[in-house]
Parts: sequence; C-alpha cells; structure tokens
Amino acid sequence: MSDAVPTVEGSEIALDADWNAAYIDGEWRRLDERERIEVVNPANGEHVTDTPAGNASDVDDAYAAATAAQEAWADTSPTERGAIIRRAATLLDEHEEAVREILAVEGGSVKAKQDIEFGGTVTLLHEVASFPLRVSGKHADSSIPGKENIVMREPVGTVGVISPWNVPLKLSMRAVAPALAVGNSVVLKPAEETPIAGGLLLARLFEMAGLPDGVLNVVTGEGATAGDRTASHDDCAVAAFTGSTEVGRLVGKNVVDHFGLPALELGGNNPHVVLEDADLDDAVNAGVFGSFWNQGQVCISINRHIVHEDVYDEYVERLAERAAELKIGDPLDDDVVIGPIINESQRDQMMNYVEETIEQGATLETGGDNDGLFVEPTVLSGVTNEMAAACNEHFGPIAPVIPFSDDEEAIEIANDTQYGLAGSVHSADRGHARDVADEIDVGMMHVNDQTVNVEPHMPFGGMKESGVGRYNGEWIIDEYTQAKWTSVQRESRQYPF
Repeated sequence: MSDAVPTVEGSEIALDADWNAAYIDGEWRRLDERERIEVVNPANGEHVTDTPAGNASDVDDAYAAATAAQEAWADTSPTERGAIIRRAATLLDEHEEAVREILAVEGGSVKAKQDIEFGGTVTLLHEVASFPLRVSGKHADSSIPGKENIVMREPVGTVGVISPWNVPLKLSMRAVAPALAVGNSVVLKPAEETPIAGGLLLARLFEMAGLPDGVLNVVTGEGATAGDRTASHDDCAVAAFTGSTEVGRLVGKNVVDHFGLPALELGGNNPHVVLEDADLDDAVNAGVFGSFWNQGQVCISINRHIVHEDVYDEYVERLAERAAELKIGDPLDDDVVIGPIINESQRDQMMNYVEETIEQGATLETGGDNDGLFVEPTVLSGVTNEMAAACNEHFGPIAPVIPFSDDEEAIEIANDTQYGLAGSVHSADRGHARDVADEIDVGMMHVNDQTVNVEPHMPFGGMKESGVGRYNGEWIIDEYTQAKWTSVQRESRQYPF
C-alpha cells in the first residue's frame, strides 16, 4: 500500500476528467506527496493536466498488487477474460469523441492519425478477445515405452509495459491487452508526454469493463525512475518496451538481469525503394503518406526514399509538390494533415538533422523551417546515405531522397543501417519488386505500398537493432506465455539400475 492514498473518482472518460492519480490495486491514488508532471497541448502550449511523478515505491506497490491478483486472474475462465476485452472495445467505441479529443490535445494527433490509431485499437481489441481460447499446447509421443508428453502454455506472470508517446493508445493497448487476455497481470508506465492516452485511459476502460482489482496497474512518472523500476523489478517476467534503441538497451539489461525476458520494438531507418519501372503515381502517393503521417513521428515511417536515377528527378519534383500542399495547423481542425511535434527536444533534433544535411551538400526542395512546434514537411534531394537526415532516425516530417543506379546498389543502400524494422519496394513488375524486397533486411516488408502498415494478426517487429520479439497474433501469445512440459508414465518403466 502506498504511504498516502487519498483517492479520486475514476469513472469518467473525458479530456477534462480528473487524471491526477495513479491506478494501483483498483484505486485511483492521488499520491499528493509526489511531484507533478505537467501535460501540455503541443499545438498551443496550454496546460492539459498534471499527473503524479511516481517513484520506485509506487511501482513496487503496483507489482505487489499485480502479483497478488495474477493467479486468480489466470484461473478466470478464458470466456470471461475474452468478454472483458470485448467490453473494453465496446466502451472505447462508445467514448470515441472524447478519446479522439484526448489524442488530439494531449498528443497532437490530426484526424487522419486519430482515424488509424482509434480504429486500429478497436480492431486490435476484438482480435485480442479471441486470444484466451487460442492459447494451446501439444501432445506428443515418447521414445520411452508407456509414456506420453504434454506441453502446455501458461502465463508468464506479471508483464511490465513501458509505452511511447507517438501512438500512445494503440501501442500501449497492443502490449497490455494481449498480456491480460492470456492470464497475466500488468504494470504499465506510460510516456510522460501522453499519460492519459497511453496509460490512465486504459485503466479507466478496463475498470469500467470489470477487470478485477490489481490485474492492471498504471503508474505515471519519469522514465529514469518509474520506468527503470518497471523493467528492473524482480516480479517483471516480461518487459514490453516501445521506444528508442538507446533506451531499449537499458530496458533489456534491466529485465534480463533478473532473468526476465525483453519484448522490445525499437528504432527504424526505413527504406522506400522506387525501382525504374515503378508506377510513379503509386510510389509518390505512398511516399507522401509514409513520410508525413503523424508528422513522421512513428518508428515505421519512411526515413529514406531510395529512387532509381531514371525516375529520380520526376519523383523528387512530385514529392516536393505534394509535401508543400499539406495543411499545417491545430489537430482539432479536421482539414489539418500536419500537426505539432510533441516537444521542443524532438523538434530541435530533427531541425538539426535538416540543417546538417544541407551543409553536407543536399538540396532543400521544400520545407526546412518551423513555427514553434509546427515543422514544415521537408523534402531533401541529392542525399547520400551518410548524411545526417538519412543515417539517423530523424523521426520527423522529413523526406531525404537518395538516387541509385541498379538493384544491387539499392539493396546495399537500404541495408546500410543498424536498423531493420520496415521497408517498401515499388515496381510495376511484382516479381522484380519481390526479388529486391527479399534482399532487404527488415522484419516487415511491403511491396507496392509504404512502410506504415499494421494488421493485428500479422507479426510486428524488426531485425538487427530494431528490437527483439514480435507483437500481434500467435507471436505475442508466445511472448506472454511459457511452455511447460509434463510427461506421464502410464506403465511401469524399467531402469538400468
């Protein structure tokens, strides 16, 4: 129990509801003695709410509650666990308007981003509701006479989730809901910038859906304190983290130190390869969406446009024209396509990459400036793979375009990165596209499309320094369960002594 537990009502889903609490063991704990983290609207800098800066003690309380509740939750029938997940989906649907406002005001999500994040989360929940009845083992013969082998999948215990700010509702839910569905309890630490959509909103939804106390716990706070403890706690059986590769290394070390398992979806430097025989209408349309959706603030956004020299100039011209037409403004305006960057630190880093790339010899075709946190969609030509905006994950509305002369060079450029998350290849000849796509080292590849693709029944994750493990479908079920082998000797066995 926390050393101070004044509580607040937790039944309202609205931007202006009281979110100034952690959710531990079924209680909304005010934690009045903690410092507060201010949440601001990135579009105008206005105050949204305050949340507690939870510390290691609060995380310990959350794990104590989660560990105490997990066994009974695992014993709950799969039908009831699935029903609670479905009720959460229904509640999310019923509160769509309020949730969209939270996504827009707290995280800077424009309508096109809300559509995908909100709709994708509802779809995900309906898929996850089937998980309790999809956990399965196997029966196998034995080389020993009279023996049978049974392999069962059991919950790992308590899952620690550390979620990001860029797609907070969806990326928190994809880690939390499957863990609950297969019988685990959860401690969730959302990003400081988006504690509502990425954490406290989930607590409200599942509380209203009838999830037993202690099964889901949400502690808001800083990554260096609450986040560090979430992964390093001895009761954390799996640490599910989405974020930068740099922080992911620390999370992985923290959980492995006590023999827990990491589930890490990390950075990307995703190539969009346009071959000489590509349909440029399709390639440019895909390139615009893949680079500028959510201001490029997504791990699977297009980071590099790698374009054959025969179509390079036309592609650059058309991409720049389209980028210059995208409307910038407040996410509450339905016509806006480009909203604000989440904070000044992220903005400054991406603007530095643009400036450095121009100094290295690239040409600015459009954009390149900002007004506060609003960064213009930017297209850079004459880029090489070594330039700052190409070799780094810029995480902004920036489209560096790199020329190549043949397939081998395109593949070499695409693979010349420590990352291996997503990629796309365009060609009028699908066989040609597949030949190139198969040689690019990524966990997710899309032919004649772009890199921002997610389906709840398909494996999501990367190679190399883009992470460990896979989300969605049977792959996340395996991540969140562990195999137990039981053998049954049905007749007397002869031993050598």
